[in-house]
Amino acid sequence: MISPASRTLQRRALDAHGVLGSGPPEAPPAALSGLRPVVRDSWLRSLGFLPDPARAAPLQGLGAGELEAYRAAHPLAVALPVLERLLVDPARDTGLITAVGDAAGRLLWVEGDAAARRRAATMAFEPGADWSERAVGTSAPGTALATGLGVQISGAEHFSPTAHHWSCSAVPLRDPATGEVIGVVDLTGGSEAVSTHSLSLVRAAVAAAEAEIRLQRLAAGLAHRAPAPAAARRTAHREPGNGAVRLSVLGHDGGTLAAAGRDLALGNRHAEIMALLAWNPAGLGADELALRLYGDPAQAATLRPEMVRLRRVLAAAGFAELGPLSRPYRLGCPVDLDARAVLELVGRGRHRRALAAYAGPVLPRSVAPGIEELRAEVGNGLRQAMLQDAGAEALMGYLALPEAADDEDALRTALRILPARSPRRSVLVARLERLEAESA
Repeated sequence: MISPASRTLQRRALDAHGVLGSGPPEAPPAALSGLRPVVRDSWLRSLGFLPDPARAAPLQGLGAGELEAYRAAHPLAVALPVLERLLVDPARDTGLITAVGDAAGRLLWVEGDAAARRRAATMAFEPGADWSERAVGTSAPGTALATGLGVQISGAEHFSPTAHHWSCSAVPLRDPATGEVIGVVDLTGGSEAVSTHSLSLVRAAVAAAEAEIRLQRLAAGLAHRAPAPAAARRTAHREPGNGAVRLSVLGHDGGTLAAAGRDLALGNRHAEIMALLAWNPAGLGADELALRLYGDPAQAATLRPEMVRLRRVLAAAGFAELGPLSRPYRLGCPVDLDARAVLELVGRGRHRRALAAYAGPVLPRSVAPGIEELRAEVGNGLRQAMLQDAGAEALMGYLALPEAADDEDALRTALRILPARSPRRSVLVARLERLEAESA
């Protein structure tokens, strides 16, 4: 996939800016034809709010006193430590900053590299500022909120010229109970902020933050109940994913549904649909689900009979309550997805338990675009956690995974943290030497 920071895409964006600055009102659609679809659509929305990109500027939506009170009461506050551990701390002194905003696009926290934060403040990328599309046009935080999807925006793809020196990846954060968007998490910096793994890293951090919100709410609810017997308390807190229905899609083609002693093996296509809907509890429109399943939104007509067959399969096996609802497509009741549980454990710093829960890549033979994206998100989230703050034992466990066998970065990290006299060092050195010889 071509990077948003590529010279070709940046030149097209600059050309579009040039035309918008001189063309008649009816010129924009033609002028934007060279932009990526997500950027073109955002620019068209932005032109409805801000006819002149040169005048697009963030508004200071919250004053200092108002901001502090608002942040303290916001549901995202409990997830901030998780985001700091997964995004902010690893990026210190790297030129990257992490911003967390509310559902209206107002930035609540901006943390990370001190020099980068000072430079960003000159364009009002700071707490309290409004970075919605209505205020500044196309930017990763605003466009992620407008679309409900993770996006990357680089350089001249920004609607406002003041942001052309920056690149960013952003992902909406949803309420774990309702699926409604309650905020956005953004990684901003130079071109490295839109590298191939950056969006997956932000998605993994958002999944961990959503899990933390759910766990904090569960703990708050339990605190107001009568104490349960010790055995019941141990059961209630054993791991993420204590719902009535569990969907397993890690490490195997097809999937397995399990609930109350009932198991149902799903074929690959039905497992893909169930995984995508479990990953997106707020639901997906027919075109969007078709895009993630077939790579073509025009395949929505093909999707409908497949959904009918899936409902019949679920009903026949006693899972009728899961039968996908329509408009948008969504599951009839909550489902614990094993892939999400891995990221929840990573977000809580339980690396060894995350490894134990990771049975392998998500539906390894699936070529559905949405599943490939999910597979990369879980794999990259686990890998980044292992490289950044896992202990020696967890990292050695990660290196035992088939997909980590040739991971030179992980091998070098393990050599750095293993004790000098560990007998395992010789095995790692031999693997590194073999990889270097093969690449010579």
